[in-house]
Amino acid sequence: MNNKSLVTMTLSVCALLTNFNVFAHSHAHPQSEKAIQASKGFFDDADVKDRKLSDWDGIWESVNPLLLNGRLDPVLEQKAKTHKDKTVEEYRAYYKKGYATDVDSISIENNIIEFSQNGQIHSCTYHYSGYKILNYTSGKKGVRYLFECQDPASKAPKYIQFSDHIIEPQASSHFHLYMGNDSQEKLLQQMDNWPTYYPYSLNDEQIVHEMLHH
Repeated sequence: MNNKSLVTMTLSVCALLTNFNVFAHSHAHPQSEKAIQASKGFFDDADVKDRKLSDWDGIWESVNPLLLNGRLDPVLEQKAKTHKDKTVEEYRAYYKKGYATDVDSISIENNIIEFSQNGQIHSCTYHYSGYKILNYTSGKKGVRYLFECQDPASKAPKYIQFSDHIIEPQASSHFHLYMGNDSQEKLLQQMDNWPTYYPYSLNDEQIVHEMLHH
């Protein structure tokens, strides 16, 4: 795909999916007690279901810039006050490592993902590779949904893994994305860096509100 068609697709995706992101923002929150518990890391393995890439359709932006410019300070302050396990500055360091990425935005439609990285756009059609259930030392669990780019000419990440605290088919309202070119197995070992994306249609204040109240 040439640069002109990439730009055209990006613009068309933005136009078509802005309303989708508003819909996802309004309706993607857990509604059942089982879903709420799953979002907190407590679920039965048998309840985990396969999902399609369309669950993450939309235009998404990294929240890393908001952390670096101080807009997420209210979130850090609330976490420090509520959990009392880290100071505000310790939380800042934790998320600075977790959110770190040079992929500023991502667009997803028709199984194609476009990554905006350092002023360039890389894209690929991604194929589902199943899911993995992770058991953490805290006693909680997580699910990552695995996808692979099979185009050797693409400069997009070969392997990606979505984690959004959801364990069954449902539109996502935000997600952590693990990206790499080595293997899915190596990505599954990554626990410290989890670039995080929210709908592009949300402004800074709305993103902070989402983090504080959901």
